Amino acid sequence: MSFPDITAELAARLPDLRGRLIANQPLADLTWFRVGGPAQVLFTPADENDLSYFLKALPADIPVTVIGLGSNLIVRDGGVAGVVIRLGRGFSEIAIEDGHRVRAGTAVPDVKLARAAADAGIAGLAFYRGIPGGIGGALRMNAGAHGGETKDRLIEARGIDRQGRVHVFANADFGFSYRHSGAPADVIFTSALYQGEPGEPADILAEMERITQAREASQPIREKTGGSTFKNPPGHKAWQLVDAAGCRGLRRGAAQVSDMHCNFLINTGGASAADIEGLGEEVRARVKAQSGVELDWEIKRIGIPA
Repeated sequence: MSFPDITAELAARLPDLRGRLIANQPLADLTWFRVGGPAQVLFTPADENDLSYFLKALPADIPVTVIGLGSNLIVRDGGVAGVVIRLGRGFSEIAIEDGHRVRAGTAVPDVKLARAAADAGIAGLAFYRGIPGGIGGALRMNAGAHGGETKDRLIEARGIDRQGRVHVFANADFGFSYRHSGAPADVIFTSALYQGEPGEPADILAEMERITQAREASQPIREKTGGSTFKNPPGHKAWQLVDAAGCRGLRRGAAQVSDMHCNFLINTGGASAADIEGLGEEVRARVKAQSGVELDWEIKRIGIPA
């Protein structure tokens, strides 16, 4: 399907815009699952000022959706109405600061931040090696792995609200909890400042290599997947509940529960977003029936059905 083209209207309202507006841009290639419909408009801002300018002038009745690297995302087959914002080069800088601090744009991949910190002899951020995705998503969901979480190292983050106003959020402003941030939903984060500690680059890189090997041994990282599908419920591990409910290897169309790690869904080739989301909902229902535990999605799902 396609949406009405509103890019000319937006461009007329934004004569000084430097970023790109693309009508009916397919989003499947921007997600790790490789599924989903188009964005009515895909906007890639040039930098923070460009993003602020855009949001100030954007009519309030046009919805805004932000996507990152697409690693933890299902875009539904009908696509996403309104404007989808994807941050790019203007948000990809990393700077090492005094006091073993690292500042990173929110389009920076988590692994790249971990490597930059290691090269600078900054310990405490190696856990990001085990998280697929970017800094923006890590802030929004308090991403964590291998004993570390975003909340443990974040000092502050910059963000822009729906009215185009720039804010600085301290760690305490996020209201972090397990895989959740309480920051305002309309804020688009643009950069983050982290606190590390002194360390030996060789030791940090060795820790990152251990994390890499652990992921490769236990997760289907070479498949079209979206990372961990469900959050771990209190007192439980999601994968164990899924396994106990007999869902390992379960299929719907070309979507499958991974045999390697059953908290991962995979697109075996040609799956639709409906296949993947429907399989996830079937898993949730079976786990609820078998254990009484209701699993919550960790993967973000956006857009409308076909």
